[in-house]
Amino acid sequence: MSLRAHLLARIASDGPMRLSDFMAEALLHPTMGYYTTRDPLGAAGDFTTAPEVSQMFGELLGLCLAQCWLDQGAPGTVTLAELGPGRGTLMADALRATRSVPGFHAALRLHLVEASPVLRARQVQALAGWDVTHHDRVETLPEGALLLIANEFFDALPIRQFQRSAQGWAERMVGADGDRLVMGLGTDTHHPALAYRLDDTRPGDVVEHCPAAGLVMQQIGARIADRGGAALIVDYGDWRSLGDTFQAVQGHAPVDPLATPGKADLTAHVDFEVLARAAAPAAHTRLTAQGVFLERLGITARAQALARGMTGTALDAHVAAHRRLTHPGEMGSVFKVMGVYPATAAPPPGLEP
Repeated sequence: MSLRAHLLARIASDGPMRLSDFMAEALLHPTMGYYTTRDPLGAAGDFTTAPEVSQMFGELLGLCLAQCWLDQGAPGTVTLAELGPGRGTLMADALRATRSVPGFHAALRLHLVEASPVLRARQVQALAGWDVTHHDRVETLPEGALLLIANEFFDALPIRQFQRSAQGWAERMVGADGDRLVMGLGTDTHHPALAYRLDDTRPGDVVEHCPAAGLVMQQIGARIADRGGAALIVDYGDWRSLGDTFQAVQGHAPVDPLATPGKADLTAHVDFEVLARAAAPAAHTRLTAQGVFLERLGITARAQALARGMTGTALDAHVAAHRRLTHPGEMGSVFKVMGVYPATAAPPPGLEP
């Protein structure tokens, strides 16, 4: 049975399902889910993330967190964690770049939150020589000072969608039309979590709500506020969600998100306001474009240093990678960065309070 057939049978039995339930099944079904059955990254996969574009991305994020560690007194033991680490490329680059920071590697305990068995195996290979502890959930990360990276993690968490009505909100649901999965509207209801959105929306507007995002960020913020550290959240989205941003990518091209569940990557834009609220009592920085953040950290100087000795196609690819990460027309403005840090500490380098 295909995953689509499984979902159609479930709908026939139980009725239309929330979009969040559809996403959870499509991405994480134990035997047919997208993330549980493949390595989705790179030219042979469906999408490419910033760490796969250039080593400079992971290097600069690693150095940023190392500076946070130094600024906070270089605690003797610290958890270095990544959420959704892909192939482990970012973490490997971060560790290589920070090996000359006195005492940093000796203090580190490396923890990765990863749901995919396929990618867990790739991460162990990429981080050979390191004692890696994997987790299914953020909640099981060790207590204590926490340095954390989440690059394109929150965009893949299951969302619910609500359409504003005269009476309140009607939830958008996944139903069936013959052998096709289709979107429809549930009954109108009042949704307490969206009460604050009544002032900035009109009937017909769509608002997305990601329950898991706030819960994950609560865990991160509580640890950092209580024990120190910092988190770098990098993703596409904006300060406040408005409109339908649910999308799918397959073979590096957009596709119908309901057409081939389990075969395409499903994402939605991140509502950074929700993350910032949930991080309290930890402080958060302003939302900063990825290109601006990387330039403040010195990516151009790093690119120039790496370019020495390069010629031909290697140099062309390097220049193109720098542009892709930083240019406003590419990843530079689409992706945003928010830092989370103790209210008594300095914000992460490259970010402003």
